[in-house]
Amino acid sequence: MREVYVGAQLNAVSSVFVEISVVLGRTNLPIHQLLKMGRGAVIELDANAEDEVWLLANNIPIARGQIVVQGDKIAISITSTMRAPE
Repeated sequence: MREVYVGAQLNAVSSVFVEISVVLGRTNLPIHQLLKMGRGAVIELDANAEDEVWLLANNIPIARGQIVVQGDKIAISITSTMRAPE
């Protein structure tokens, strides 16, 4: 029987970089207009507050979800997951 050191496997996984993004909506905005915007500017999106959002991992869609606000914290509640490409 071979011994497997789980700690080494976990260390390898902990060094993997994954960028998580949430897409709330989309819009088209000319670059000159974007450059004029200052801090606190509001950008109108093509989505409503009740619409589902996309959850991306390294720019690949992995799930859909809903925004949940509890006090001063914002979270995403996963409603469906995407199938991995074969």
